[in-house]
Amino acid sequence: MFDERLTINTERLILRPFGPGDAGQVRAIIEDGAHTTALPPGAPGHATGIGQWLAHGVHELWRSGQGIHLAMHARDGVVGSISMFKAQWGAGVAEVGYGVHPAYRRRGYATEAVRGLAGRLLGTGVLRRVELRANADNLASIRVAEKAGFVREGLLRGAGFEDDGPHDLVVFGRLRGDERQAPRRRIESERLVLRPFARQDAFDMVDAVRGDAEIARWMPWAEGYTLERALEWCTRLAHAPGPGYGGNFAIQPRDGGRLAGAVGVQREDHERGDAELGYWIAPWARRQGYAVEAVRMATAHLFDLGFHRAHLLVATGNRPSQAVARKAGFIEEGIMRQALPVPGGWADAVLFSILNGEISWQ
Repeated sequence: MFDERLTINTERLILRPFGPGDAGQVRAIIEDGAHTTALPPGAPGHATGIGQWLAHGVHELWRSGQGIHLAMHARDGVVGSISMFKAQWGAGVAEVGYGVHPAYRRRGYATEAVRGLAGRLLGTGVLRRVELRANADNLASIRVAEKAGFVREGLLRGAGFEDDGPHDLVVFGRLRGDERQAPRRRIESERLVLRPFARQDAFDMVDAVRGDAEIARWMPWAEGYTLERALEWCTRLAHAPGPGYGGNFAIQPRDGGRLAGAVGVQREDHERGDAELGYWIAPWARRQGYAVEAVRMATAHLFDLGFHRAHLLVATGNRPSQAVARKAGFIEEGIMRQALPVPGGWADAVLFSILNGEISWQ
């Protein structure tokens, strides 16, 4: 079992138990007629039942030992719900289901929530298998399962039943360890996309590095940077699997445009569940909050993979980068002497860290 206060931070969502403070938002959902799709099964259809449901009904699944209902909380409040149910703890398997308010669909919230919950359950060793079922004619739900890293396993004929009659169900499964074998290669937020590097990024990399005083001051690899080196990074080195699976990502505005920078995992300690992140931002993409947002996204990605802790090392003289770490929610822990390579030698570094569950998207 797990704590009834289970809380999971994803790129844009907080997945958390429902509580008395949600009464106003639950009422609004009911008044919108969206309670059957945005709230868990058993939610009231009338405002008079809200108090009892929030105090007792929504928690019965957890009390029965078979799962838990969680609210999808975004910046606009509760936008839907996600549940883990039919848990068989001895076998280490369970099923997930979700619902999103119609006003908040087509924003990727469902995929983000499913990926976050499954990642936590599998990454912490609570379960070894998570299953998701979708109506065979519900292409949107099928796409959610695929984007969340689930594998299509088969078809259950006539296994689902709704108001219009029986439906075939597509069965998807995700196993513990799938993350290492097939890491997620694209992460999206409302403004940014973190994606694999491509050949065309090399030209923007050269433009960003050449003549930029900040990159030249702090990045030892920037000295004498050439197009040949950029091409080698974008087509080969950035894609090397290595011992870990955190990944290197190009940062790009979601509406297109030039490469905005990069964020990636420098080191991974799987025994301790700790990973180190690093990043850089192109001159034309600065002062727009991209660094903070990209660091949060990459950190949530690591926690989704099962890491317990993430950290950043920032040179003591690099004030802008220290500000990024703090705005991203990292806590300053101390100074590591001569811990960071910089052009011309070594620099003292400020150690920042964040633990799984501490990301805030406010």
